[in-house]
Amino acid sequence: MSSPEAATGADDFRAVGERINALLDASASGGAVARERAEELVRLVADLYGSGLERLLSILYEVGRLDDEALAALAADDLVSSLLLVHDLHPYDVTTRVEQALDNVRPYLGSHGGDVELLSVSEDVVRLRLLGSCDGCPSSSVTLKLAVEGAIEAAAPEIVRIDVDTGGEQTPTASGPVIAVDALWSHVDHAPPQGHAPAVDLGHGSTWQAIAGLTDLPDGEVAGFLAGQAPLIGCRVGSDFYAFLDRCGRCSAGLAGATLGRLLGGAAGDAALRCPTCGAHFAVRRAGACLDQPELHLDPLPLLVSQGVATVAVPSEAAA
Repeated sequence: MSSPEAATGADDFRAVGERINALLDASASGGAVARERAEELVRLVADLYGSGLERLLSILYEVGRLDDEALAALAADDLVSSLLLVHDLHPYDVTTRVEQALDNVRPYLGSHGGDVELLSVSEDVVRLRLLGSCDGCPSSSVTLKLAVEGAIEAAAPEIVRIDVDTGGEQTPTASGPVIAVDALWSHVDHAPPQGHAPAVDLGHGSTWQAIAGLTDLPDGEVAGFLAGQAPLIGCRVGSDFYAFLDRCGRCSAGLAGATLGRLLGGAAGDAALRCPTCGAHFAVRRAGACLDQPELHLDPLPLLVSQGVATVAVPSEAAA
């Protein structure tokens, strides 16, 4: 088993997008011309840094440092990946990115008895089939909107439509817009909307609930939250957020005081959650699998972030 070591913190880049938007809004007080000039300035700066990124990748390639491992590490970082996408520099094509997005969301769908199959990627349209408990149930559209579609939008913003194969009739759902300059800030600007989204009944014993404050966690931090009456543990690894029921998979004790550590020998961003009571380690990115006893695991909760608000699917029996 790999032993965890302390995770290093990273700068919180979300405030950058908020500040940019605030400055653009302030420029509007000078009239339409002032705002147009401010927006042009942002576009020119984006173009300049895009050219710099392209030169940087070219230099790394020429000196033999841009190998598959380095490309995978760049693609795995949400901020870097979004910048590469905006400037058409991403190392993976759209099909590969969609497949990776679905692989990332499958552990969460599986925790609720579902799965998803990629049927095709054609230009800017993705065709999917929902499997397991997701297929044909009343909550299929909600599952798609809050889980699968969100993962695809983040990985492939050029996709404009997702069609769900339900065994006959297809249900199209709109995705994000084709990449524009505004997409440059899509992973930096997480200003939360006013108020909180209500809980959404998914059927099959789960509800989606907004969890205030979870996205405010710094990188490498763990904290407790409540979803209704259900105690949760939320954590942040890089720019990704995760949630689990507040119960150790080995000793069943609460996880208050749990810590995150980086896995020695693991890929960049791999992290383990350590139970403060029994010391068991659980792989965060592997849906809470126990590193000490592989047959044990935490209870992962599907979690999605939209406009800075984390929404978590909570089992009804836990939320009661």
